[in-house]
Amino acid sequence: MLVRTLSGKKPKIALPKGSVDTQMHMYLPGFPALPGGPGLPAGDLPTPQQYRQLMDWLGIGRVIITQGNAQQRDNGNIIACLKEMGDVARGVAAVGADVSDAELDALGEAGVVGLRIMDLPGGATDLSALETLDAKAAARGLMLAIQFDGSHILDHETRLAALKSRWVFDHHGKFFSGVTVESPQIAATRRLIDAGKCWFKFAGVYESSKSGGPAYEDVADIARMLASHAPERIVWGTNWPHNLAREQKDYPDDASLTDTVLGWLPDETSLHRALIDNPEELFGLPAWTEAKA
Repeated sequence: MLVRTLSGKKPKIALPKGSVDTQMHMYLPGFPALPGGPGLPAGDLPTPQQYRQLMDWLGIGRVIITQGNAQQRDNGNIIACLKEMGDVARGVAAVGADVSDAELDALGEAGVVGLRIMDLPGGATDLSALETLDAKAAARGLMLAIQFDGSHILDHETRLAALKSRWVFDHHGKFFSGVTVESPQIAATRRLIDAGKCWFKFAGVYESSKSGGPAYEDVADIARMLASHAPERIVWGTNWPHNLAREQKDYPDDASLTDTVLGWLPDETSLHRALIDNPEELFGLPAWTEAKA
């Protein structure tokens, strides 16, 4: 059975106090997987209690809980997890284009600050809902977390450039297959970032890399370039509990992975931006001095 490591030697890169993990999932009993999703993670249920151990290990101060695909658009699990985690947590929910104002009100009261679009197999809401959800998000000051095959970004650039909401391009652009820093897909990403509404998320590198670990050099080259180009638009996430890992051999060392990914940032100032300033702006979080640990 898969067992998650929750403690050990700390990362060599010290996370500043109040650092925000902007991409992870957690679960509580009583919320089963629903049809259309990939099922719950392997091994023991990755609970808020387990994640708090990970926070202590890595030095994480705050967290954005993202609705997992297993439960599709039933956000009951993350609402319960947000209540369990308290003030250090906010959420990103999955809703359809037909979501009611009453549901959005309830999600906001529970601590949801964003809406998720995942245009990949198993995703609960695809890009067909983009403009409708953008309008709803913009009206409420919510952000959008958008994930799709980054190889196709040129097909979507016009729509993405027109978004009114703050939004993040998830998971290193997910599947920038064969893309290099010189590719038109990266030029499009830079244009979107430069327009002022788009952030870029360092999370789940093992899902996007074709060259593989431990260095993930194909993703690293793009990450370093974007971090240098727009340090004010990079955010980071653990992608815990690494839902695609179904066997022990596929489960990453979180401390080592943290060092690898954060090592792509050029300096301490950029590190502070990616872990504190940028997520505060993207997700509308209170400044760390105002947050309650």
